[in-house]
Amino acid sequence: QLAEKLRRGELPGSARYLVCADPPGPRIGNGGSTLHVLRCLEEQYGDQWTSFTVLLIHSGGYSQRLPNASALGKIFTALPFGDPIYQMLELKLAMYIDFPRHMKPGVLVTCSDDIELYSTGVTETITFDKPGFTALAHPSDLAVGTTHGVFVLDPSSFSGKGGLEYVSCYRFLHKPDVETMQQSGAVCVRGDRPQLSSSGNHSSLGMASECVYTDSVFYIDHSTAKQLLMFYKQMGTLCCEIDAYGDFLQALGPGATPDYTKNTSNVSKEDSGLVEVRQQLYSLLQGTALNVIVLNNSQFYHIGTTQEYLFHFTAESKLRFELDLQPVAFSIFPGTAKTLDELSIMQSILEPGCVIGPGSVIEYSRIGSEVSVGKGSIVSGSHINFSVDIPSNCFLSSVSVKLSDQVEYVTMVFSVGDDLKKSVKSLSDVHSLQFFGASLPECLDLWSIEASDQLFSSEDTRLGLWTARIFPVCSTLSESVKMSLNMLNSVQHMSAFKLSGFQLLSVEEMLTYKDVEDMLKFRKQIYDEICLQRQKEKSDF
Repeated sequence: QLAEKLRRGELPGSARYLVCADPPGPRIGNGGSTLHVLRCLEEQYGDQWTSFTVLLIHSGGYSQRLPNASALGKIFTALPFGDPIYQMLELKLAMYIDFPRHMKPGVLVTCSDDIELYSTGVTETITFDKPGFTALAHPSDLAVGTTHGVFVLDPSSFSGKGGLEYVSCYRFLHKPDVETMQQSGAVCVRGDRPQLSSSGNHSSLGMASECVYTDSVFYIDHSTAKQLLMFYKQMGTLCCEIDAYGDFLQALGPGATPDYTKNTSNVSKEDSGLVEVRQQLYSLLQGTALNVIVLNNSQFYHIGTTQEYLFHFTAESKLRFELDLQPVAFSIFPGTAKTLDELSIMQSILEPGCVIGPGSVIEYSRIGSEVSVGKGSIVSGSHINFSVDIPSNCFLSSVSVKLSDQVEYVTMVFSVGDDLKKSVKSLSDVHSLQFFGASLPECLDLWSIEASDQLFSSEDTRLGLWTARIFPVCSTLSESVKMSLNMLNSVQHMSAFKLSGFQLLSVEEMLTYKDVEDMLKFRKQIYDEICLQRQKEKSDF
């Protein structure tokens, strides 16, 4: 994907690009990945990397809460503006474009599903030049704080005025509850200064309101990064998931305590040796500075879930206003339907006659003339050339897979609210899993599938929608969409649709067998066709 962007001139040619996959074996979390990347940098560039300024983007793991980004990576999520379309990667580079020239050698760490918008005074610059860690901080209401990292700022160095302040941080809290924020002195009262908002609605923070300062991007200077790399090398292999935010930042600042090392409530999997690794990291990093750059006129946006994605791309969101997101971006779209503002169509070809309901997102798809899509749905990477009504709140995403050297197609279909992260330990609990409002056993009956251990692809006892082998493999893309919509239709109308003749895959397996080249080929065909149409329109005038 990077090579194609560089070929099209969509990325700066002067930077070096390096892609590092996690090492094989157990999941190591974004903290483990960060350590692994430092090792890759050293292996690839030797001593040269001591002078590098590095942007390290965690490009998306399983993406279970936004599965249309699972196969090709969250950092390549399409955004509804630009011609040709921008993806998250280009937006990140544009947002951080001023950072490198005010940055000493080191590593700036960011995720691929967040957007930070800020405004600073003409004379104010964001500089990453201090030893230790330096993090950006954004004012947020307390509810937001409970799902993020929160800084306890040193009151003597902080006034809360101006667009930008350099503050030292006493302590970092990871996803704290409201009581913890209040007791540890993280809560500030802001005056009646408006926030970053050109639309006149001065956000929910209102007049003098309580807020906390939450995390986003952070920088590690080179010598601290080197220490972390030495630690990783001494460890040999990492067997547990480390969180770059929780497990690095909680060790910093004069008020840090080792209590968090034993708290494993936020951890997805109780890992071997997690507490021990955390304690080693704590003793390594303890006493290291945590500098905070407070951006008082800033807003942090997260697009990591289907709900957030639909809201920011189709509703009256501030992000949509700030970035001027378009209802139709780089697409062929019949003129008759252009009046609908509440939707988002990205790099897709829609034929006259099709109907797209408000609040829906269509990306990288071909939609035929007899298709209607309900409200609040997501259609991704699909080819629909038959007559069908796609219901509201439907999530539909197609994946090319390579099975015994043959390219085939599977389409996952869910309700946008279905929980793909939820899993149960035994077959007797499978009834608690919901698929589009029905319990999974009800659905299996309708599809003539037996509930057995063979139904789930995971070796361990994680039985969930993610590992359920329910999606039929087909020889064409449109056939796979048709079969998956038939499954959904059978659940909605409680009528049988036999899947017993098909080879069935789980979402987990789709990603194991995915054929990236074929998926990109489909996107490229759409891209070329849109470019051709543009040239034709130009020559017609």
